[in-house]
Amino acid sequence: MKFRGSPSAGERAAQIISELRAMGSEKDRRGMARYGINVENAFGVSVVELRKIAKRLGSNHELALALWATGNHEARILACFVDVPALVSAKQMEAWARGFDSWDVCDQATTSLFDQTRFGWRMTAAWARRKEEWVKRAAFALMAGLASHDKSAPNHAYLDLLPVIEREAFDSRNFVKKAVNWALRNIGKRNRALRRAAIASAKRIRAAANARACGERGGDAAARSARWVAMDALRELESEKVRARLDAGR
Repeated sequence: MKFRGSPSAGERAAQIISELRAMGSEKDRRGMARYGINVENAFGVSVVELRKIAKRLGSNHELALALWATGNHEARILACFVDVPALVSAKQMEAWARGFDSWDVCDQATTSLFDQTRFGWRMTAAWARRKEEWVKRAAFALMAGLASHDKSAPNHAYLDLLPVIEREAFDSRNFVKKAVNWALRNIGKRNRALRRAAIASAKRIRAAANARACGERGGDAAARSARWVAMDALRELESEKVRARLDAGR
């Protein structure tokens, strides 16, 4: 594809779509589907390859917007890699969150871009109360991303998230409960104080689930979801591996 003068962001996005289509693999597309990824608008290009393309393209906010606007699965993930966090607005984050249709796009947006913006913390609270499955997952994936990448945030910022996690652990939707669990585990792996707080939080979730179920097994979908969130988090946070790493200050 040839252009007169410098191509616009839309023209570049169209060129990239052609490149992605040529790179696509039906085998990889089927593999993505087996992992629960929505492949309706996907070509079958791995994230590893998308990161290589992003490195070549560099950071470009207008190109990111144009890539997202294509609606293509890989282009949207690529948009998360090339966007400029400082130029991302709350309005853009909300629009993209409403457009999530697969867990991998949600997770790449929240942990490769949104957690680096100035609106990340605000959106965790706002989205955690939303009913849409992908927007709600985004809240907790964003918490997980902040816990991993925001090295300057004080402990109290994460302690304030624990009641939200405890409240929403009873959401039985698979992609939501897994993100709630992810957020709890990542908070607990930041340091020793937060590990203790996250373990206590997990135990409160487990107790509340058992009370709801009138026992340590069974119960309705909400109780089973919360019990799984708690037990899976405890399994990792109480492990010798995590304890030793945090004791060593790593």
